[in-house]
Amino acid sequence: MTPAVGVLALQGAFARHLDVLRQCGVDGYEIRTAEELAGCEALIIPGGESTTMVKLLETFELDEPLAKLLAAGMPTFGTCAGMILLASSISDGRPGQRCFDAIDIDVRRNGYGRQINSFEADLHVDELGGAPLRAVFIRAPLVERAGDDVEVLARHEGVPVLCRQGPVLVSSFHPELTDDDRLHRYFLERIAGT
Repeated sequence: MTPAVGVLALQGAFARHLDVLRQCGVDGYEIRTAEELAGCEALIIPGGESTTMVKLLETFELDEPLAKLLAAGMPTFGTCAGMILLASSISDGRPGQRCFDAIDIDVRRNGYGRQINSFEADLHVDELGGAPLRAVFIRAPLVERAGDDVEVLARHEGVPVLCRQGPVLVSSFHPELTDDDRLHRYFLERIAGT
């Protein structure tokens, strides 16, 4: 049975994630309230602008309910800005910017540069098998440190870009911006296996 998968829909590329979930045969739903969040069994936090997302989480009073669900072990997939929110610490964020410490990584916001420095790369991900995974990096966070319990699933030029720890999966890139749904399927399979 497929769990209820929510996509944080305050800002960013949430609609694309919902499209990929539908492509995978899952009816994901948009999360904008604490009540909707409480109905989630798994969550995707999309890319977007991390400082804006943190402010909106506070405005919509979602920050504390989200922190509690993450601490309780809710399966979560964070992409780009989602990775920043789930990290242990962030550099180059706004003063006092909150991270939820759901995965033991330190990230640097926009670590790969500004919008003009966006790029695509093919990544080798053993867990996905087959062809390389095409990754789209847009103002991507750079992982500066990964803790001992973090499994690095893919690297770009030696730097971790896809990491997992327990029920949390994060990517520096935007998997929803390609036609390859394998990473979303991988997340869904891990949810179903728990």
